[in-house]
Amino acid sequence: MHEHDVMSGVITPETAARPLDPAYRVDDYRSSRLRSPRKALIVPPAGLTELTGPQFGSGDVRDTDADLTMHGDGEPIGERIIVHGTVTDDYGKPVRNSLIEIWQANSAGRYIQKDDQHPAPLDPNFVGAGRCLTDDEGHYRFVSIKPGPYPWKNHDNAWRPAHIHLSLFGRAFTQRVVTQMYFPGDLLFFQDPIFNSIRDEPVRKRLISSYDHSVSVPEWATGYRFDIVVGGRSATPVEDKGA
Repeated sequence: MHEHDVMSGVITPETAARPLDPAYRVDDYRSSRLRSPRKALIVPPAGLTELTGPQFGSGDVRDTDADLTMHGDGEPIGERIIVHGTVTDDYGKPVRNSLIEIWQANSAGRYIQKDDQHPAPLDPNFVGAGRCLTDDEGHYRFVSIKPGPYPWKNHDNAWRPAHIHLSLFGRAFTQRVVTQMYFPGDLLFFQDPIFNSIRDEPVRKRLISSYDHSVSVPEWATGYRFDIVVGGRSATPVEDKGA
């Protein structure tokens, strides 16, 4: 990310080309062997089309979009959680009005998509997707259900740690980065090649949320904090487009 982009709080495609992010190809991550590009990524300069549209604003996102527990005919099954944090640049400046979309498995570790057919129950009251806009302080907040781990056949007895995917947009849909949030103390970290594709342990730990008792609601939900930094040396790792 170029300095002028960091200072303006804009997320750009260059964010995906930093050394701290996972490589396109990680041999332990079997799918990346076929999906990774054979040549270096070329990022063309942003033109008028990329910077002006399509765009989004507060009229496109409803308050209820950030509560993933509200879109069924009843209560979803599982541990209700509140996930919140701030999106800032490396100088601590908030990234305002960034569209954040999340998607995740349900409490049994199953996605609602038809390709997920592993033997775990679907929850008719949980679709596993939500979105919100960051406020003037760069803050975001979601209400959801803690996802479960799931098998994924990458290697023998392979289970993915519980995680939530987050997609962040800048001024337009062409300015996008994607990352994952994990939960503290997960016993499956040791054998997950996606998590461990980040070789630098302190950087890898930036993907682990922290329990936040200050936002936990008595008899209702536990809280987790996940702050995201875009650009600079303290940036949150993001997924390369080829992996």
